[in-house]
Parts: sequence; structure tokens; C-alpha cells
Amino acid sequence: MNWKKSSENKPVGVIGIGSFGTAISNLLAEKNNVLVYARDEAVVKAINETHMVKNRKLAESIRATTDPEMICDSCDVMFPMIPSAAFREVMIRFAPFLHPYHFLIHGTKGLSLSLPEGKDLGNIKKIRRKNISTMSEVILEETVVERIGCLAGPNLAKELLENQPGATVIASRYNEVIREGQRLLRSDNFQVYGNSDIVGVELSGVLKNIIAIASGALSGLGLGDNAKGLLISRGMVELVYLGKAMGGSTQSFLGLAGVGDLVTTCNSTLSRNFTLGYRLAKGEKLTDIVADMEEVAEGVNTVKLINLFLESTDLRAPIAENLHKVLFEDLKVENALQNLMKIPIYTDIDFFD
Repeated sequence: MNWKKSSENKPVGVIGIGSFGTAISNLLAEKNNVLVYARDEAVVKAINETHMVKNRKLAESIRATTDPEMICDSCDVMFPMIPSAAFREVMIRFAPFLHPYHFLIHGTKGLSLSLPEGKDLGNIKKIRRKNISTMSEVILEETVVERIGCLAGPNLAKELLENQPGATVIASRYNEVIREGQRLLRSDNFQVYGNSDIVGVELSGVLKNIIAIASGALSGLGLGDNAKGLLISRGMVELVYLGKAMGGSTQSFLGLAGVGDLVTTCNSTLSRNFTLGYRLAKGEKLTDIVADMEEVAEGVNTVKLINLFLESTDLRAPIAENLHKVLFEDLKVENALQNLMKIPIYTDIDFFD
């Protein structure tokens, strides 16, 4: 690789090459040289020789490596696109090669759990906010990087790979991170908005997956649009209350990363979380569905962590609580729906009071 070493001409890095990582790599490649990190040598070889990964086409200018040091040395700006379960491990692996000048803009819609030594999830009854990390918080905890951003919104990878019109939000406490993300990604077909509330934007992308699973379950039951509208609107209220309790602002949940992503994933068979809920309602077991899915449905882990978090608060989140019973306590989807319909809540919106 003979890329120039000046800052402006350095390649942009993408860490992880799942469906969303592939889509972001192709978007970045419209205006930039792109260097992708993957751990699997066979995947890297396929990218460099055939410009393909799992039957998905990559731009010919994209190159790949298995070397964390090489990508950190080559790129000032990198986009981690890793499932939440592996995110901390990857950041620890990259930490020796990361510097304060690096920008990291992640696209992971999940949470990471930190427990005291000797504790595991199996013997924990409740957790507090300090035990839950968003991916930007994981980066802060494990590396020296401070200029961190989050990329979130209604970004279904298949549609982005087909070059359909779309948009995203880049959130960061640093304006230079937002501006750089916009410069790298914005095109005639892809709009990029900015937001300074990184925690709110991260939590929007995380929490809407709970509602997306429930929406898929409604579709699996064969229910119509009235039920879907009810779920999405009440889900939005639940998302706002949970998000505020975890440190986000109401405004972020009402934006593209919140209501925009919520509506998209609650109505699309391209959403892994929607698909998981649909299959649950059709009678399949969670373990079988998860084993059969090519990529992670982040909402499953989110439901588990949020319900443990609720035990340490006075908050109630009926959709998340009933979905937890469906996923982990063998409650039938039909019975969960009956439970929700009987809850005596008669006020529509009160989170602006």
C-alpha cells in the first residue's frame, strides 16, 4: 500500500466488516481510501483479492489487514463496527496502538456490562448505571482516546449497500469529530446530521431494539397497524424515560437516532431485532433463533441488562419487562400482549412536564 502519509490523505479505518461495517466502508470509499481491520485472515485475503466479503461487494479501493498496529499507524480516524459482546475485547487489543490524536466514531447499538470481580450475570439481581457502559464509555475506559463519536440512525445495511438514500447522526462532545465524520461520510445520497448528546444518541440506538423485537412479535401474531402504532408510540415513551434515567436528553430520542430509527426497525424485515421477535411469535425458541442468525440481534442482551437496571430504580418499563419474560421466562407472546393491554395507564404524554 502506497498511500500518502499526510493527514489529509491518510486512509480512513473501519474496524469490523459485518454487514454494517461493509456498508460504512463503501460509503467512506466514495471519497476516501479505506483500510479495514478483520481478525480472520481468510476474510482479509478475500477482500484484498476479490473485493468481496460474505457475498457483499466492496469498493475496489478498500484494503484489509489483520494487524491492529498497522491500521492505527495508518489511520487517524477509525470507525469501530463491532458487536457489543466483543467491543471491549477489541478495544483492549487496540489500546497499545491508539493515541490521543485518534478519532474513533463507533456504530455499535449495544451495551457492555461491568461487574465487580468475582461476580457474573448469573448471580446478579440488579445493576446500577455505573455497571453499564455505552460503547463510547468503553472506549474511554480502555484507551487513551477522547475524541469519540457515535454513528446512529435508521441505517439498514442492505439498503445502504444498494445505495438507497439514507441519513445518519454523528454525535460527539467534540465539534471537530462531528465535522470530520460529516466530511468523510456525507454525499448526495447520504445526509449526516450532528448532535452533541453522545449518550442520548447511543441510548436511542440501543433502547429502540427492545421495541423492535416487540414489533416483530406483533407482526408474527398477524396483528395490524393499529397495534403497531400503539406499540411504537408507547415504546417511544418508554424509550424516553429509560434514556433520561441513564443520562440522555429527551431531544435526542425525538431525533433521527431515536424516533427515526425506531420507526424503521419496527417495520422492517431487514432488522435483525424485528426478525427475532417475529420468529418468537411463530413459536421458535430463542436459542434456536440466535444460533441460526448470521449476525447478533443486540436487543436480546439489552433487554437482559435493562431489566436488571430497572430493579435498582423506581422506573417501570412495561414493554421491556414483559419482553424479558417472553425471552427468558417462557411467557407466551400472546400473554405478554394481554398483560400490556391491562396496564392502567391513561395519560398519553407527560415527559415534557
